[in-house]
Amino acid sequence: MRDIPTASIADLTSGQSFALTGGAVIQADGSQAVSDIIVGVDGRFVAVGPGLDTRSCGACVDITGMLVSPGFLDAHQHLDKTGVLRFTPNPSGTLQGAREAFAKYARTAGPDDIRERAMRTIKRCLSRGTTAIRSHVNVDKDAGFYGIETLAGVRHAVKDDITLQLVAFMTPHPGQDFDWLAENIDSAVALADAVGGTPAVSEDPPRYLDMLFTAAVKVGKPVDLHLDEHLKADVHLLDAALDRVERFGMQGRTVFSHVSVLSALPRTEFHRIAERLLALDVGVVTLPAANLYLQGRDAEMLPPRGLTRVAELYRAGINIATASDNIQDPFVPTGSGDMLEIARWTLLAGHLRGDELAAAHRMITTAPARLMGLGKDYGLVAGARADFIVTDCIDTDTLVAGGPDRTFVFSKGRLVSQSATDTFGLKEVA
Repeated sequence: MRDIPTASIADLTSGQSFALTGGAVIQADGSQAVSDIIVGVDGRFVAVGPGLDTRSCGACVDITGMLVSPGFLDAHQHLDKTGVLRFTPNPSGTLQGAREAFAKYARTAGPDDIRERAMRTIKRCLSRGTTAIRSHVNVDKDAGFYGIETLAGVRHAVKDDITLQLVAFMTPHPGQDFDWLAENIDSAVALADAVGGTPAVSEDPPRYLDMLFTAAVKVGKPVDLHLDEHLKADVHLLDAALDRVERFGMQGRTVFSHVSVLSALPRTEFHRIAERLLALDVGVVTLPAANLYLQGRDAEMLPPRGLTRVAELYRAGINIATASDNIQDPFVPTGSGDMLEIARWTLLAGHLRGDELAAAHRMITTAPARLMGLGKDYGLVAGARADFIVTDCIDTDTLVAGGPDRTFVFSKGRLVSQSATDTFGLKEVA
């Protein structure tokens, strides 16, 4: 095993400037270059590049032979639902079954319960290298404002450890009073960073979409929709949503999550939609865990994968990210908060090729950074928040394919987690 300066890295303390020298840095375009890194006392990168003058730093650590990645980003979670699996059985394993199970639980979930579950998942995600999360939070007659108000408090409490964005997920249950959503959307959006919803289950999708986009434009916040999380090619709402992106001037500020239906459309129809997505600069988030688990259960023959056309969207130049979606709840009963695991699921189930491992890495770093609007605050560049991961992997492909044996996670310039896998009992072969 490579000789790694664990003690030196572990001895770095908050409130001091430091330099890491000689490591291979994954750059924004996916290439790698041996570079030095200087982090200031404010927790931001001072400089990243070869041959830097590090003499003024409070500490200097040689990380030659190690790989540095920007922090992983989870662009779509549900922290209000996380960890409720044992309370919310979903015997059908379907999307509607999961909705009904959580709606029942949401009527009893108080702030303390939401906060405790969310914090547990946030800590696990951070320990695995995730330095920013966008969470959709139900706002409806069942959940009320408990989720969005509680997680707004969590967002403030964890701001020095992890960047947390909230989406006001205006949830239209069957038979729900539209007036309630309309009366409460502005108050919910005021607590959030983006506006969201799920048009496919609305009883009046055009009216519902107009309500969401109007609320977003009013306060200058982006839109992030759960769009067409199904495989019914004859009832998709892609054009209706894209029409509103254009009409409301929301180009570059809209994300479509799931879009599973794209895989059910004929290829010529998919290409038409893809051209519109690209022209309107609409981002896409695929959620492999949820769509593999929930979709296709009623198929009489081999069930479909349930994902959107991941590889084709990526190769068409559309900005596509991948994310966890739900973690240990009726929608997805598994999940560890490990974005490298999600990247692997995406590569395998999304039919990316073996030479596109770096593309899967971009889907958990630079792609979601753009979708989340992190701008100059993200990346291994001067001025950005110093959120990054140091591993013992030799390159990006190795990082995604199998993961590291040794990892150091930094958030805002502070070492917040370290982990190692050690093997006992194996003898070196002469």
